[in-house]
Amino acid sequence: MNFKYIDEQTYANINYAEKRLEIAEYEYCTFNNCNFSNSLLSEIKFSECEFIQCNFSNANLANASFQDVKFANCKMLGLQFEACSQFGFAATFHSCQLDHSIFFKMKLNRSAFVNSQLKGVDFSEADLKKSKLIGCNLQDATFQNTILELADFRNATNYSIDPEQNRIKGAKFSMPDVVGLLDKYLLKIEN
Repeated sequence: MNFKYIDEQTYANINYAEKRLEIAEYEYCTFNNCNFSNSLLSEIKFSECEFIQCNFSNANLANASFQDVKFANCKMLGLQFEACSQFGFAATFHSCQLDHSIFFKMKLNRSAFVNSQLKGVDFSEADLKKSKLIGCNLQDATFQNTILELADFRNATNYSIDPEQNRIKGAKFSMPDVVGLLDKYLLKIEN
C-alpha cells in the first residue's frame, strides 16, 4: 500500500471524531487541541510528530505507527497501545492522562512518562528497561513479568511492584514511595 506523505504541517482545533484523519504518513507534524476520541487511527504513521492538548480516549490504534512521537497534556484513556505497530515504537508522554491504557508485551525502553497519570495501566510483560516514569501516579498499575532494569521511578507515586515477579536491577526509586516494593509482604511500616 502506498502512503501519502505529509510533512511539517500544523493541525489545530480539529474534531477527528467526526471526520477521520486521512490515512497517510505524517512526519514532523504538530497536532494542537485536536479530538481523536473514539476515532480510527489504524494504518496511519506518525514520525517525529507532536500532539499537544489532544484527546485520544478510546481511539482505535490497530496498526498505527508512532515513532519518536511526543504527547504533551493529552487525554489518552483506555488506549490499547499493544495493538499499534511495534516497529520503532518510541514516545514521550509529558503531563498526560493515560488511565486504563494497555502496553502489554511492548518494548518501551525508548519511551518516557513524565508527570503523567497512569492509573490502572497494564505494563505486564513489557520491556521498560532504561525507561523513565518520573513523577507519575501509578495507582493500580500492573507490573507482571515486566523488565524494569535501570528504569527511573524517581518521584513516582502509588506503585506496587513485586521484585520477585519483575526484573528491577538498577532501577531508581525515591522515598517514601519505594515502600511500594514491599506491598506483597503486608508489612506495617511506621515513621
